Amino acid sequence: MAKKREEYSEQLKWNVKDLYASEKEYKKDFEEVESRLKELALFKGHIMESAKKLLALLELDTEVDKKIEQIYVYAHIQNDQDTTNVKYQVLYKKAYKLYESYRETTSFIVPEILKSTEEVVENFLKEEKGLQSYERMLKDLFKMKPFILDESREQLISQFSGLMGVPDEVFSYLTDADLKFGTILNENDEEEELTEKSYRKFIESPNREVRKNAFLKLFTTYGDFKNTYAALLASEVAKNNKIALIRSYKSTLHSSLFGNDIPESVYFNLIATVKKNIAPLSKFWKIKKKNLGVEELHLYDTFASGIKIPTKTYSENDAKQVILDSLNVLGENYIKDLTQAFDEGWIDYPPNDGKRNGAYCTACYNVHPYVLLSFDGTLNNVSTLAHELGHAMHYYYAIKNQSYQDYGYSIFVAEVASQVNQILLSKHLIEKSTSKEEKMYLIDDLISDFKSTIYRQTMFADFELQIHEKEQKGEVLTHELLSDLYYKLNQEYFGENITIDDEIRYEWERIPHFYMKFYVYQYATAYAAAIKIAMDILNQKENACEHYLEFLGLGCTKTPIESLKVAGVDMTREETLQEAFTYFEDLVRELKELSEE
Repeated sequence: MAKKREEYSEQLKWNVKDLYASEKEYKKDFEEVESRLKELALFKGHIMESAKKLLALLELDTEVDKKIEQIYVYAHIQNDQDTTNVKYQVLYKKAYKLYESYRETTSFIVPEILKSTEEVVENFLKEEKGLQSYERMLKDLFKMKPFILDESREQLISQFSGLMGVPDEVFSYLTDADLKFGTILNENDEEEELTEKSYRKFIESPNREVRKNAFLKLFTTYGDFKNTYAALLASEVAKNNKIALIRSYKSTLHSSLFGNDIPESVYFNLIATVKKNIAPLSKFWKIKKKNLGVEELHLYDTFASGIKIPTKTYSENDAKQVILDSLNVLGENYIKDLTQAFDEGWIDYPPNDGKRNGAYCTACYNVHPYVLLSFDGTLNNVSTLAHELGHAMHYYYAIKNQSYQDYGYSIFVAEVASQVNQILLSKHLIEKSTSKEEKMYLIDDLISDFKSTIYRQTMFADFELQIHEKEQKGEVLTHELLSDLYYKLNQEYFGENITIDDEIRYEWERIPHFYMKFYVYQYATAYAAAIKIAMDILNQKENACEHYLEFLGLGCTKTPIESLKVAGVDMTREETLQEAFTYFEDLVRELKELSEE
């Protein structure tokens, strides 16, 4: 049974007082924003009258937006640390409503600017030096002009912004707070509660019955709610497609990629390249089957190591030290900056009851990033922490080097720093291994990361693409359609040398990223980019580390593709992905050789 939050030491919790020392201060800012929204509204109809007027509007909008970010981060991390706490549910909803009010109030800004011309804006930029810090943002607006609606329709959409988030909100409360999976027998034959948080521990167990029972109970329970989850996902997909259509995009994929300057060929090339490289994964299944000593490999076996060594556990301090040691190759300044995260309350560790499932990093320009996870002391959790701290440092350097309007980097590059951290951690642990078995265990774990991040996330991307295309063609996304498609994709991506258990057809129900349209493919592309960056650094390629740190500080001042080129990676080249599979094949070959010694 998970403990309540108050049972954990305050030292293990993030320091929300860095955001607001008291709720009184929070309420003061909240009320100030409400007042300043009225000031913003007064600019309606006047913002393009002069360069000075435009600058005044943009500066006020930035000031208000920055304050709303701080309010919102405070409310949502309080809510996520315990989703059963009604007080913070209310706090979060009020913060979100304030954000909605801001969106509605400022919905006139973009259409009004776009009623003008690029020539007028160019002249304003020359006339008013203060506008130059907004140059990128203004030019990006005109790039989006074909997809921006008139003022009345933009305002109408903004009024419905809260309702558009309902599928994701309901998914979160159902999955993280209300859904119960009962108990299973653990490795000591004791009844233990199965939760989304404890599932990882069970599915990695060396005891096959524990793995199997956890797998069956989890997905059977999800199967019992298939109609509810199908309705949620279908509504999310329909909403995405309708908004894309209203804005004159050809598809939701087009709308998701266009704003980030990502060619659709990058998405399709990812799926095609992964499908051409299933063979190395099939070779890995053979090795895992042998190492596990099973006649038939099932999906519930794939997270177990198969290497007969004790599983080390890590305290929070152990995790800190091994992460710092592994990232030492990034330089003294990086380590000094990263140490702040551990020592100054950026991280929330407790796996308390009601805590939002999974892990994430969120940022606040006025303060610092915050990392949430449910730390259980496993190597996987240490890796997760290193991953989220990669996000934190990406935010930290972008905030340090860029203005508020330019610090928010594209989601296409958002997973690169996190994956670089994980790869460097794994390589460090492999280098420091003291036995063949430990080395095999760690290589097996690194291979599993590749499998989960490139093969699995690409399968998710394929699923997401197909369900959006089917809905756009008028097909009804029933639970049968969703489950059958998901099962078929599991066979296609993983099916050789492994048994695809029927219960996996319900896994789509538990994937939160399906409510973040066309996000998941970027885990795979980012991992391919991270492999090249990490290996260049480890191989001491000239200026590799310096170029990587420069990349971390770019924010959104360059397009995502151009930003990665600064770090030495070109994601428009098919060879970049193929190089990642060469790296993967080398790992599989090394594991095979060690297993046969």
